[in-house]
Amino acid sequence: MESHFPPGSESIENAGTRYSEFVPGLSPSMRSVEKVMLEVAQSEVPVLLLAENGAGKQATARRIHELSQRGKQLFRSFSCAVLELGRFEDAAAPEGLGGEGTVFLAELADLSAKAQACLLQALTEGNSKNGRAQGLARLICGSAKDLEAEVKAGKLREDLYYRISGVCLRLPPLRQRREDISMLVQHFLEKFGLDFQRKVPTLSEETLRLFEEYSWPGNVQELENAAKAIVALGDETVAMDGLRAMLRRPDAAGNGKRVSLKQASRAASREMEKELILRALTHTRWNRRRAAQELQISYKALLYKLKQIGCSEYRAS
Repeated sequence: MESHFPPGSESIENAGTRYSEFVPGLSPSMRSVEKVMLEVAQSEVPVLLLAENGAGKQATARRIHELSQRGKQLFRSFSCAVLELGRFEDAAAPEGLGGEGTVFLAELADLSAKAQACLLQALTEGNSKNGRAQGLARLICGSAKDLEAEVKAGKLREDLYYRISGVCLRLPPLRQRREDISMLVQHFLEKFGLDFQRKVPTLSEETLRLFEEYSWPGNVQELENAAKAIVALGDETVAMDGLRAMLRRPDAAGNGKRVSLKQASRAASREMEKELILRALTHTRWNRRRAAQELQISYKALLYKLKQIGCSEYRAS
């Protein structure tokens, strides 16, 4: 999910999380997905996860890893858009595909042509007679794009596509699994309650109904952002008023179209961020270094945010 306090970059290696990312579903579509997950977790076959952005590809990959015999080993996630070519030049290198555990390649279609060639070579060299990659981590790939179309367009190597798609698992978008929304909301409220050390709020029926009726173009990630805003502000009414108002105004976009919750969530997040920063600054009497410590961000990041909200002229007391 997006951080509300950039700049900075996320680590591409992760050995685990404090709070489980995968939430079992109640919907028939997710029950079917979970059944396949249990089956593929017991094998070493490469898995390809296809889903819209924000639908939970990485969380699913991590859950497959946790259910497998490699579950206690390292889980590593790489973004193909920024992946270094050297990661695949030596198949046995532990910083690439080498070693134990599982490697998840996010958005495979973004892998450069040279990196595709190196990845294919690494997989080929590490393949044994019985079809199992020896000395390599378990490989799971994800994509929001139609990879068959990418192959036809010459953007993705056909031989690589067949190599990584031993099992192809399609994850349903959130709008097709509405039965899971209330469970997901509760999960995220508890997660951010733990993060922010705040009491987990009980949402009103109106808010839950709004969540269940919305189409969620940003999928689970968008829902997570909305839950985070509610917990961070500590007041459901304050967090949701802006969202409700923007959703219900027919002229909110200025062209007669309704504004999506994704747009409204971003606007609410910006307001939430500004309020949290100003609260911390007020509490520390505008001592920016202490405020940065309270917000758990770097001093440089706070200065960046102060410039964004037009308060950069204030000095620490």
